[in-house]
Amino acid sequence: MSIYRTSVNHPVTTALIFVAFAILGLFSLTRLPVDNFPDVESNVIMVMSSYPGASAEDVENNLTKVLENSLNGVANLKDITSNSRENISVLTLEFEYGTDIEVATNDVRDKLSMASQTLPDGASSPTIFKFSADDMPIMIMSATANQSVSALDKILDERVATPLARVTGVGTVSVNGAPQREIHVYCDPNKLEAYGLSIASISQVIAAENRNVPSGSIDIGSDTYTLRIKKEFQDPSELENIVLGNVNGGVIYLRDVARVTDGLEEKSQESYTNGVRGAQIIIQKQSGYNTVNVIRGVKKELAKLQRNLPSDIKITPVVDSSDNILRTISSLKETILITFLVVMLIVYIFLGRWKGTLIVVLSIPIALLASLMYLFATGNTLNIISMSALSIAIGMVVDDAIVVLENVTTHLERGEKPKEAAVHGTAEVGISVIASTLTMLCVFLPLTMISGMAGIMFKQLGWIVSIIMIVSTTAALTLVPMLPSPADTPG
Repeated sequence: MSIYRTSVNHPVTTALIFVAFAILGLFSLTRLPVDNFPDVESNVIMVMSSYPGASAEDVENNLTKVLENSLNGVANLKDITSNSRENISVLTLEFEYGTDIEVATNDVRDKLSMASQTLPDGASSPTIFKFSADDMPIMIMSATANQSVSALDKILDERVATPLARVTGVGTVSVNGAPQREIHVYCDPNKLEAYGLSIASISQVIAAENRNVPSGSIDIGSDTYTLRIKKEFQDPSELENIVLGNVNGGVIYLRDVARVTDGLEEKSQESYTNGVRGAQIIIQKQSGYNTVNVIRGVKKELAKLQRNLPSDIKITPVVDSSDNILRTISSLKETILITFLVVMLIVYIFLGRWKGTLIVVLSIPIALLASLMYLFATGNTLNIISMSALSIAIGMVVDDAIVVLENVTTHLERGEKPKEAAVHGTAEVGISVIASTLTMLCVFLPLTMISGMAGIMFKQLGWIVSIIMIVSTTAALTLVPMLPSPADTPG
């Protein structure tokens, strides 16, 4: 028995099968993570080593070349580049696409371990860095303060960074550029010379006075108590009373030769927002988590944390990856909706019947939802590539359904019984419909076989369009003839 006659004779079963496709597709849509681009696997490793006091030429000859020679034998290595500068050597290793980066990292670590004995004296042990798309910050926020500037770094670290790091999907939260409190001691060189003191001796005295160290234990009866000397300074003014020595029977205090101020640490890099000095809060997500959901969780938690911060501290988003993702996805959704409506209008203009138009257009959402099942099953995301593939395929989905429906309608107009018209009309164009679909598959299926970075971008497009075409052809040969067959008259 042909597939056409089976679908017409068992309309309930046929309808339930496609309803199941629609339900599973909707379920997949609600579970699909949203991102900008497909996941890109990293195939680059960076090796960094320092050689303090060495010139760029010394670093090149004594350090970089040694590391290059030892790493040239790493398996699946595609390219290796080096950069030698004063005090530092950086090597970048690019591996063949598809190489397991964890295995490659272990191979590099083994090679570096063997080469460590031949490194020059004074050179540090090489450090390995791995990079991937997940290492890119998904959100950058700016924090500014007026009265709390000196304590901004500590407040952000304890009250913001630590709680945000516990949000589901957040990988790391780092605070950069925050001004840090620093006690400055400005010594008068003339007074130091008069009292026979030096900067080094004053530094040693301050370090010795500012201590918090264990001092053993003491037994009192049957009890043992731990002793600890707690002499850390609580206020900068306490430094002024430090005794530096004696001169002619008089005690020399730090205030006699220096001025103590409570200020901010001098930084080589500072963060400003609208001309106001502050700090940056950089958030990275864990691998495999949805960028949009992670940022939503961060914003929700940040709204709670803001209520417990000093009133002068303001935290504002500077970079928000979810905004671009949502705008892009929204634009593509709008494109798909417009395309859907235009296709429906054109089909109605040429068919001239609303019933036939609805039957044809019904195959569009079924085919699109089936492709979402593929994305969910393979762990892919709803991104620019997958949404573009859906937009491209909409116009091609209705071709087969129009051909089948028009031929079935022709048989009905000739006076055939509805079921026989559906079966005979579909059988006449069935081979042609399948042949046209195979032609389209010959174009898009090869995209699924592309390797490398291009394959990441085009593989989803090839699979989605191919799946949509297969499902739409199946719907055209089964669902479309089943729907008009019970009708007594065409239209």
